[in-house]
Amino acid sequence: MATKIYIDQGHNPENPNAGAEGNGLQEQNLTYRIGVELAELLRQNPEFEVRLSRPTPTTTLGTSNTTSLQARVRDANSWGADYFISLHANSSSNPDATGVEAFAYSRGGRAFALGEDIVENISEATGLRNRGMKVRPGLYVLRRTAMPAVLVELGFISNPSDAALMNNNPELFARGIYNGILEYLG
Repeated sequence: MATKIYIDQGHNPENPNAGAEGNGLQEQNLTYRIGVELAELLRQNPEFEVRLSRPTPTTTLGTSNTTSLQARVRDANSWGADYFISLHANSSSNPDATGVEAFAYSRGGRAFALGEDIVENISEATGLRNRGMKVRPGLYVLRRTAMPAVLVELGFISNPSDAALMNNNPELFARGIYNGILEYLG
């Protein structure tokens, strides 16, 4: 049985639920491209089945922030995903803030361990600082998924070098996530 990985490319192409902007880039475009790259890597491995929340750059989910998040979770739950990985770009009022971090519903579970491996491998692949794993039980996609779920903040769109790296080298982020999944699954 192949492991089913649901890749949620955070945010919609435009509102409702568009993402952060910085350095002339939009979060939703970065997460879309990195998600597509990750899906390609996973599809080349017969151990995995993959589903993207946004199979096309114009795919829009829901009519509000709430229904957008509900649609992503409902799709993953009804598909019977084994793991849910939500891709995002961080933002800060401090343009020097940098690095990769991730969130899980609770400490000590499978999602937390998967997230640790993903963050470590993205950091290795990109050279970005590993900001670690954190607990965020309030995040809808972590709270309402029926499977272990990780929300990854790939880098800071507000940081010129993080933003350029995400934009120019999406394959490095995809490779880091893929390597983290492989490491976690042993």
